[in-house]
Amino acid sequence: MQQQQQQRRMFTAALLALVFLLAAVSTAEAGKKEKPEKKAKKSDCGEWQWSVCVPTNGDCGLGTREGTRTGAECKQTTKTQKCKIPCNWKKQFGAECKYQFQAWGECDLNTALKTRTGNLKRALHNADCQKTVTISKPCGKLTKPKPQESKKKKKEGKKQEKMLD
Repeated sequence: MQQQQQQRRMFTAALLALVFLLAAVSTAEAGKKEKPEKKAKKSDCGEWQWSVCVPTNGDCGLGTREGTRTGAECKQTTKTQKCKIPCNWKKQFGAECKYQFQAWGECDLNTALKTRTGNLKRALHNADCQKTVTISKPCGKLTKPKPQESKKKKKEGKKQEKMLD
């Protein structure tokens, strides 16, 4: 009988512990406030429109470009951005025009130039770029092939020189 009473007490204690635990969990969850969902800001600001890069000194190197956008509620409608114009042969197409070039062609012996074609890969900052460009560069040093003597004749000539000495 004492054993039954002890089992009831343990059962009652376990039941009370479970009720207490459930009450604590539900109170903790009730205390959490649900965050209101952030409303997506609807802006009437347009996309930035960029001018071409203008070098600070000379015709290449570091420079700036101006950006503008429209909209009544825009905090910023103009801004200046740093940019760079390459100081090499690509500058003739504009710094904002990026091309994928083919391999260089064979050298034209009449002009001593070789050419290759580039297709527009992307235009940065809404630049106005040509779809296809062709560039040329000097072929480099042209060498005429030397007539080759047979190795045997060269060796014979050296032997004769040694004998004469």
